[in-house]
Amino acid sequence: MTVREWLPANVQAAGVERVLPPGQALFRLGEPTAGIYEIVKGQVQMVRVDASGREVILYVAGPGDLFAEAALFSPTYHCDAVTKTGAVVRLFPKAKVIAELRQNPQAAEAFMAILARQIMSLRTRLEQRNIRSATDRVRHFLALNTGPDGRTVLLRGTLKDLAAELGLAHEALYRALADLAAAGEIKRLKNKIVLQKL
Repeated sequence: MTVREWLPANVQAAGVERVLPPGQALFRLGEPTAGIYEIVKGQVQMVRVDASGREVILYVAGPGDLFAEAALFSPTYHCDAVTKTGAVVRLFPKAKVIAELRQNPQAAEAFMAILARQIMSLRTRLEQRNIRSATDRVRHFLALNTGPDGRTVLLRGTLKDLAAELGLAHEALYRALADLAAAGEIKRLKNKIVLQKL
């Protein structure tokens, strides 16, 4: 469900667009929350830096995705939001969204449904992280992310981004993909992977 399908017109009208050049932060960890965002164009990554200084990608949002929903219920952001390729985002002010959710049960229910789907997605990602074999982790990701044809997985970012999302070193991801391709399980094309064996 897109923002346009559930967010009432008066809140949509209050949306403010912002253009982010490559490498620009939308917000940083600890900054006061302004509201939730819709990604209009490009991609924005939620990123944290671990104790060793390694960047961990928590989530990648693309066109049509809602972003930073927790901002409605927190005084500050809990991570950095950065675009590597540039993006256009639309901010829906926190006070306006909360007021609408309080008085509009249909909008509140739609928002809860979005959050429920995100919880299911998060649980899947946690399940992936518990798979020890890099090849099996990649197989799991591919099986759960095929498009309508049941065979094609569109890549939303670089392979390095995918490695970070899967909790793998990029070299481990490259080896796993090469092994799967050599075994005839996948075919790698530009920005997508096609499953060969179902």
